[in-house]
Amino acid sequence: MLHRVAPLTRHLLLTGFAFSVLQAAHADTVSVAVAANFTAPMQKIAAAFEADTGHKTELSFGATGKFYAQITNGAPFQILLSADDTTPAKLEKDGKALANTRFTYAIGTLVLWSAQPGYVDAQGQVLQTGDFKHLALANPKLAPYGLAATQAMDKLGLTAKLQPRWVQGENIAQTYQFVASGNAQLGFVALSQVMVDGKIAQGSAWRVPAQLHDPIRQDAALLLPGKDSAAAAALLKYLRGDKARAIIQAYGYSF
Repeated sequence: MLHRVAPLTRHLLLTGFAFSVLQAAHADTVSVAVAANFTAPMQKIAAAFEADTGHKTELSFGATGKFYAQITNGAPFQILLSADDTTPAKLEKDGKALANTRFTYAIGTLVLWSAQPGYVDAQGQVLQTGDFKHLALANPKLAPYGLAATQAMDKLGLTAKLQPRWVQGENIAQTYQFVASGNAQLGFVALSQVMVDGKIAQGSAWRVPAQLHDPIRQDAALLLPGKDSAAAAALLKYLRGDKARAIIQAYGYSF
């Protein structure tokens, strides 16, 4: 059975169809290297970005130090979302990132976390009094959250006491798995990994005071392969927008 379509409705349908065709014609794919601590928020941001712009994203998650090595050896990433602000600066100095494209998309928070409720106290005294065998942290040579953890232990005067109990993850995602699986009773992870809707989702945690380590400024940079990419430019702009920032804040980051 055929149905007649009113002229105004037909016009709106045609306009919507034309917009969709135009959007698809200009759609592009952007390849992004994402610091492991930013996995959950970036997955949400990418989904919103794709729905809003028609562009596609290819996301790779890992340790910032490993991404630096891959990029300097020719990996074709177009954007780096780093876990620190020094790696994008080094890439710019190396001629691998474009000048004047760096900006801080988030400031991270380090937490001492245990999957066991009530185990980590509100002042982190468990580091001195706990009977744990293993303390997980990310490799400080590769992951800024691991470096921040070592700085905090140094300032607390606990490095010599705790170092024999360290188990190091290649990145912050692996470190989280050590603790979540119970292979380590506690560990230093990113707040974004244990926070849901503004609260610690499970277990117990101590937010490490910011004065115990260098600020964890997480910078973005446009890399050379993304120089002429419309999708790369659009994603960097999108990260500074209200929708992306609301997602970032929901995971405990600040700006």
